[in-house]
Amino acid sequence: MSTTERHTLARKMVTFMRDEIPLAQTMDLALHDCDEGRLSLAAPLGPNINDKGCAFGGSLVSVMTLNGWGLVELELRMRGIECDVFVGESTVRYLEPVWGDFLSEAQLAEGADWVTFFDTLDARGRARVEVACRVPGTGEKPAATLEARFVAKKRSPDAV
Repeated sequence: MSTTERHTLARKMVTFMRDEIPLAQTMDLALHDCDEGRLSLAAPLGPNINDKGCAFGGSLVSVMTLNGWGLVELELRMRGIECDVFVGESTVRYLEPVWGDFLSEAQLAEGADWVTFFDTLDARGRARVEVACRVPGTGEKPAATLEARFVAKKRSPDAV
């Protein structure tokens, strides 16, 4: 798939996210970038602010969770596979406050790969994959991280 096709599909997926997940609309999520193996979303501080004037922790974890979900969903859509994708488990770390608009970047976790994921999905009708997300911080360290396991389950052909 070309870079242009990937970006088009990613934009459609973010539009779907905003249309079907009210929180994504309220948080004003937007596609920032995508390339092979990575997806990043942008969120403005305004709708995601807390009483201290920095990004609300719930917004940070929500953007990272949606970003991880979006990475898996994008890979499925690129292959024309319809699945229900959900987060099975996650661990979040908040390392520093975020005082402005922010990004979330998602990629497969170290040791995870799409080949195993899609082979398992083909064989069993469901598969899981580990995803690592981060909100960049002011220095080398991220402001927040999310390590999550996402599960994809093929939809039955009879499902509406």
